[in-house]
Amino acid sequence: MKKIAVLGAGLVGSLIVRDLAQEGRYSVFAVDRDENALGPLSTLPNVRTEAADLSSPAEISRVVAGADAVVGAVPGFLGTAMLRTVLECRKPVADISFSPEDPFLLDAYAKKKGIPAIVDCGVSPGLSNVAAGRSIFLFDRTDLVRILVGGLPFQRTWPYEYRIVFSATDVIEEYTRPARVLRGGRTLVLPALSEPEPIEVEGVGTLEGFLTDGLRTVLTTIPARDLEEKTLRYPGHAEKMRMLRETGFFSREPIDVRGVQVSPRDVTERLLFDAWLRRPEEEEFVFLRVVCEGTSADKRQRLTVELFDRTDPASGDTAMARTTGFPCAIAVRMLVEGTFREPGIHPPEFLGRDPKIYEELRGELERRGVKMTERVEEIPTA
Repeated sequence: MKKIAVLGAGLVGSLIVRDLAQEGRYSVFAVDRDENALGPLSTLPNVRTEAADLSSPAEISRVVAGADAVVGAVPGFLGTAMLRTVLECRKPVADISFSPEDPFLLDAYAKKKGIPAIVDCGVSPGLSNVAAGRSIFLFDRTDLVRILVGGLPFQRTWPYEYRIVFSATDVIEEYTRPARVLRGGRTLVLPALSEPEPIEVEGVGTLEGFLTDGLRTVLTTIPARDLEEKTLRYPGHAEKMRMLRETGFFSREPIDVRGVQVSPRDVTERLLFDAWLRRPEEEEFVFLRVVCEGTSADKRQRLTVELFDRTDPASGDTAMARTTGFPCAIAVRMLVEGTFREPGIHPPEFLGRDPKIYEELRGELERRGVKMTERVEEIPTA
């Protein structure tokens, strides 16, 4: 049996562990600092668990020592240090930690070690990047990439009409970090939550898209003139978040409250975590639409890739966990089986450029009930 170490057993990491273990082809070693997170995994066949401090490079080196490949599913602030340690141990790695640092900073190091690392392999960044990379294969020239993505509950509950399956910290970061876009070949930095527009989604209705800083590596790897990502929420949510942000509720700067120094951001996160927390009985969905335009054989063409997934009623796995975890589980299989072995840092758009890998990824997703559709059409000229 090939051995795969999964670093992090949270909502997504635990799904990856179960997905890898169920086939009986791999021995899976799940590691997390929280023993409670490991508890439900400890009784699964082909799974071994251990509590360890994944902020320690020495501990990471120890737990991955016997692995043929590694999954990184640690919190974002630990992601880059974890990735470097795994590369230092010369282990192929698929990572969904979404650390704020540029992953290409480790590209030369990964190549020096001769090790492949597939990073950002979730839904967005992740499958959105794959679709952008697909345009590079299909078109002679890609001019535009537009990403629309969001995860929401079907039931709209006042006041926020939103639920989380990750931390409130990460969501608020989306709402505060300026959004980088490309317009006419120029990089612009615009406020998050800006440029709201209605987006129609079949079976859901009208959602609202607004700018967020989700392009990451696509900004430098896709040679288009226009690039942007918009996050989707129910109409009105963005306006409420702008009100909180502009009033100072998202500020980390302490304020004096009756003689006590208090961080508004800490208080807001604590309150919103409870207000946004998804209830076990609530069904949610993830919608992704990537529109790419370009030229092929002197004809203007449009590629549209879409994905719609919902909570699995049988397993209870959320759509967000499925659409984030399954791509990573498929990617680490490619590494451990040798389907993908090129050294260096590889964001998902690099996978999308390879038609064989692209089709394998789509097929494996569909086998798990996640369907990613593709439509290519000619753009009429005036």
